[in-house]
Amino acid sequence: MIFKQLEIPGVFLVEPELHKDTRGFFARTWCEQEFKAHGLNPGLAQCSVSFNAKRGTLRGMHYQVAPHEETKFVRCTHGAIFDVALDLRPGSPQFRQHLGVELTAENRKMLYVPEGVAHGFVTLADGSEVFYQMSEVWSPEHARGVRWNDPAFKIQWPLKPAVIAERDANYPDFVA
Repeated sequence: MIFKQLEIPGVFLVEPELHKDTRGFFARTWCEQEFKAHGLNPGLAQCSVSFNAKRGTLRGMHYQVAPHEETKFVRCTHGAIFDVALDLRPGSPQFRQHLGVELTAENRKMLYVPEGVAHGFVTLADGSEVFYQMSEVWSPEHARGVRWNDPAFKIQWPLKPAVIAERDANYPDFVA
């Protein structure tokens, strides 16, 4: 696996190393030992999948608070998404900064999102499916979110969302 540290501390873009032969290829998409070697949380408590029928479906920006903060390891298994990580850790030098990467079934890239960093995406193709590995189980009492278009963050989405949950559309303005 190839780990590339991105602009937000603790956020990594991970690419599988493809071992090709006449059958196709084989690649690891998760390895506890390699996560530990890069100082990442290797905990795995839950895996989830989201299917998104329409291009322009937005999910996010979600995170969990203590004591159930979670890391997410995200991969697009069908279609394409613009995936966003938003640093909400008050002590971070990148506090309130975000980054976005394109994850597709074809590029097989994955995004590691650490505790305290909100996550969301918009689909770039109909029928996009996203696979998540999380270090904590979902805890409704600790689940939080910020609005995808909050002016405090100035996230530059590649397209205007066409489908969005009422909850995600109506989070209040962020107050630090």
